[in-house]
Amino acid sequence: MSFSDVRHALGPEGPFAEKVPGYQPRAPQVAMALAVEQALKAKSQLLVEAGTGTGKTFAYLVPAVLSGQKTLVSTGTRNLQDQLFHRDLPQVRALLAKPIRTALLKGRSNYLCPYRLEQHIAEGELESKQVVHDLQRVAAWAGKTQLGDIAELIDIAEDSMVWPLVTSTADNCLGQECPKIDDCPLMKARESAAEADIIVVNHHLFFADKALKDRGFGELLPAVDAVIFDEAHQLPETAAMFFGQSLSSRQINDLLADTLREILAAGGDLRGANDLVSTIETRLAQFRLLLGEDSRKGIWADVCEQADMPAAIAAVNLGLSALLDSLAALKDRSKGLDSCHRRAEELGKAFEELTGTTPDNQVHWFETFRKGFVLQWTPLEVSQPFRALIDQEPMAWVFTSATLAVREDFRHIRQQLGLSDGIEAIQLPSPFAYEQQALFYVPRGLPDPGAMDYTRGVLQAAMPVLKASQGRAFFLFTSHRALREAAEWLPKQLDFTFLVQGTQPKAELLRRFASTEQCVLLATGAFWEGVDVRGQALSLVIIDKLPFASPADPVMAARLDAYKSRGQNPFVAYQLPSAIIAMKQGAGRLIRDVLDTGVLMVCDPRLVGRPYGQLFLQSLPPMRRTREATVVAEFFEFINALEPAQT
Repeated sequence: MSFSDVRHALGPEGPFAEKVPGYQPRAPQVAMALAVEQALKAKSQLLVEAGTGTGKTFAYLVPAVLSGQKTLVSTGTRNLQDQLFHRDLPQVRALLAKPIRTALLKGRSNYLCPYRLEQHIAEGELESKQVVHDLQRVAAWAGKTQLGDIAELIDIAEDSMVWPLVTSTADNCLGQECPKIDDCPLMKARESAAEADIIVVNHHLFFADKALKDRGFGELLPAVDAVIFDEAHQLPETAAMFFGQSLSSRQINDLLADTLREILAAGGDLRGANDLVSTIETRLAQFRLLLGEDSRKGIWADVCEQADMPAAIAAVNLGLSALLDSLAALKDRSKGLDSCHRRAEELGKAFEELTGTTPDNQVHWFETFRKGFVLQWTPLEVSQPFRALIDQEPMAWVFTSATLAVREDFRHIRQQLGLSDGIEAIQLPSPFAYEQQALFYVPRGLPDPGAMDYTRGVLQAAMPVLKASQGRAFFLFTSHRALREAAEWLPKQLDFTFLVQGTQPKAELLRRFASTEQCVLLATGAFWEGVDVRGQALSLVIIDKLPFASPADPVMAARLDAYKSRGQNPFVAYQLPSAIIAMKQGAGRLIRDVLDTGVLMVCDPRLVGRPYGQLFLQSLPPMRRTREATVVAEFFEFINALEPAQT
């Protein structure tokens, strides 16, 4: 097949219709594929909102594979990244009979670091028995894995303390100087990407390459002819993380620990090093206390003028400077000590900058945890640097998602990314019959979302619906506090299986959810998008409230002030369209197939009590609506009676 065979490939007589069970040619899918094909040929820019069920993955992979161009496909979630590489791309390649080379590339924290694993096994001093147990499991797996992707270790919790011990960061990676470079899974993945025709990455990695130029191996990504962003609605927030600057106390503490480890390995004087490290740790703790006792986010200007703050900053700077001097005398003893010297120089400079003057058009803020902190500069907007990035690389740029427009308007995403008003933008509807397949339920009698008892009211309103659905539900929350309350209260009320975000890797939670009867998954943002559960396993999606970002967040507050300074209404111009797009993502978890049925329950009374509620309703799929719990119960009785006939 040639580039011009896109229509045939996806048509009624093409290889997909012939060989893929249940495949049905879809006019919106063909329309999108032809638009992507044209963008690749013309090296132009394209925005595509493709409703759930359009088949957008095939719609961009088919023209990309047929084009013969070296193409980068970037996704918002690792789940979709894995699905693209392990399932979709091999299928498209086989059906089109194109022997293209493909590569999967993730950020370095997703790969085993053999050097750090060996170090911590040899050191033997670990925080707990659980970490020892997890480290032993990683070591056993390390001898068998082909890719070194830690996603393969599904039985170790995402927040396990073992992960920082067995993966590297841009700070502590030794790069080409690493004695384990020949065994490095990350290096092998990058070599594979350099030779591939289609490389699958994620947005974080894309911006790490473009904005930070990762220090371990230089540029991460090879030059390409085209970039396709799936889940493109995530780009503005992801870009903001990389077009600023940040420093965490964890980075400094990791440097201190690695310094002691490397000095010990090199046979150096540990006594003097221990004293210096202890001094720096004490000064960091004193600095942390001046940021406030509670865990919070705040504006740097609110704390930097405290009476004791200049002295605390100076003390940390002096400690880091002394560390740099000590490492300068030791750096020639080993590659590890040389790396620590480089890190001390970089982190010392970053601490000095991030406790100093705020640059123009940046939000200068901090976040504190029980023992640690993060200092951050975040750009007010990413439209200018992102536009400059596109202008520097004249090639095809395709942006697609199920949620890019508010009603039929792409203005919000265009403005956020600095895309021109003249960019081609198409909106393709979902082929699903939402009026027959889904019911939209807003319960009566809930308190105002700002009330202290709101979450308990939501949980109580959800109880009869969960019983009617026999579990089989995603319960999605807009805050971790509400999630914790639900995880504590609901299992005492219902004899269902409850899975909670964070207790296991995301892929394992989804596998267990799909295979467990009467199961309810409790989650926050990570499960609002990029999650695909089809069939009877998921029949109910509950959303606790409209997903407005908190105005108390310092970055959000600064952005809202910027809109006000330009004479714009920040709620209308920013908060509302952002929340609508987030709501569309959450709602999109429910109907994933032509045979799926279910209920979308949104608990927020503002949907019907505030004028802007209509904008949410008009942007959601055209489902039947009700406010009566009895109608919901009757709907579930009906679909439960149908399900045996559908299996």
